Amino acid sequence: MTDVASQTEPNTLPDLHTITAPPELEVVNMTKRFGSLVALDNVSLHLKPATFHALLGENGAGKSTLVKCIMGFYKPDHGDVLINKHAQAIASPRDAHKYGIGMVYQHFTSVPAMTVAENLVLSRFDSQTVINWKQELDHLNAFMANAPFKVPVETPVGQLAAGEKQKLEILKQLYLKSKILILDEPTSVLTPAEADEVLGLIREQVTDGKLSVLIISHKFREVTSFCDEITVLRKGKYAGTGVVKDLSVAQMAEMMMGEKREPQKVEKTPHPEVVPVLELKDLHANKDNGVEAVHGVNLTVHSGEIVGIAGISGNGQRELVEVLAGQRSLTGGQVVVNGKPYFATRKEIDNNHVFVLPEEPLKNACVAHMSVAENLALRTFDKPPQAKGAMLIFKAIRDMATNLINTFKIKTPSPETPVGNLSGGNVQRTVLARELSSEKINLLIAANPCFGLDFAMVDYIHSQILNARNRGVAVLLVSEDLDELLKLSDRILVISGGTFAYESPIETADFAAIGHAMAGH
Repeated sequence: MTDVASQTEPNTLPDLHTITAPPELEVVNMTKRFGSLVALDNVSLHLKPATFHALLGENGAGKSTLVKCIMGFYKPDHGDVLINKHAQAIASPRDAHKYGIGMVYQHFTSVPAMTVAENLVLSRFDSQTVINWKQELDHLNAFMANAPFKVPVETPVGQLAAGEKQKLEILKQLYLKSKILILDEPTSVLTPAEADEVLGLIREQVTDGKLSVLIISHKFREVTSFCDEITVLRKGKYAGTGVVKDLSVAQMAEMMMGEKREPQKVEKTPHPEVVPVLELKDLHANKDNGVEAVHGVNLTVHSGEIVGIAGISGNGQRELVEVLAGQRSLTGGQVVVNGKPYFATRKEIDNNHVFVLPEEPLKNACVAHMSVAENLALRTFDKPPQAKGAMLIFKAIRDMATNLINTFKIKTPSPETPVGNLSGGNVQRTVLARELSSEKINLLIAANPCFGLDFAMVDYIHSQILNARNRGVAVLLVSEDLDELLKLSDRILVISGGTFAYESPIETADFAAIGHAMAGH
């Protein structure tokens, strides 16, 4: 911590039962490292009392790390959190609560089997061993009568709709008398109408001087409609701040993505004769909560071509990739691979030589407690020479794994080490080895394949994807890193609101038009 921390006064703790105005919150020169990765690099932020402030940045920009440092989940390597100009040591969410700071997370934290009342009482830091429920219900009903949202207190949370569950998450913080709300993509599970209702009611609390709000959002429509100021992070660094009414959406998008960049030149083998490999025809798919995420998209990816899909997180790209990987059912339209309808069954994946580099490989492409060798064999364990009939040949599995570990330079103590014990980069190398070692790759689907990895690993993955493309593989690259797309793609599309809003060959791509399309304009 800096010397500012030594200036902390002993009696600066606000009394949450008597204060009405939210305190001033400042982050000063904050740095946070995870090993060699610098997630935050000397970042500052100023949340003025009774303002609605948006924290913007592409995926991996450091937004979540910053708010987790404010909440005490992480201890910064350098820098301070100031409450009303006094540096405070916040080592846990309990400490953050003392200063009136509460966080509403992207995913629901309530217990589905318990009622709204039980969840609200459970959320308190001073919960009693014995609860006087008559008294508690009287207090809760009085609280709910003056709350901006109305949620039935005796209903089990599992019976609430998604919008009501999100309202409950916010009500918890108001019930705890939080004066500063940190909202992490609070509308990601809501319909636009629900989002406008929730943010509109919170905006009223801010306008009335009762709350300050720091919101992480990828939706410019919400930022321009409800926010007063923005702070932008880019690749872990402070990229700018400004008053929303003085900024255009294009200016905010440029702050997020940086100055106009030219595609980085890479060696690409020309393919004069190409054939369609992947075709999407009027494809539709829903989010987990049943709201439509992909709205009738059409796309063709040819052999020897990298098609890049750009977009800000939450615009349908995750659901699209999950449909193609066989992890989500489509609700309409058709996927065609090699001229035939494709449903992403294991047999079809095998027969059509489809390979996938998914986002979050430890979650979506590996079994953490299984060994590196077993994970490398997930595609081939039931085929010769690794299997003879129903019997597995473990020596063949280990020999294949040893060869791939050496070829792809996977750093592991042994082939028997659980893959969950490896670093993120080596988990990704394990998936690369399994998905790119085949001689018969026809279609490669890659989703944010370099997220959170160091520069050397990024270059390695890029070279592997380019090698596949140069061999004639059709590649669909979905990424939130525009530099990556400009470097690798032959053709770029932008997905916004579940539809393709822009398409261009990479040589003639218009940076300003990409920014506008990503912003939903």
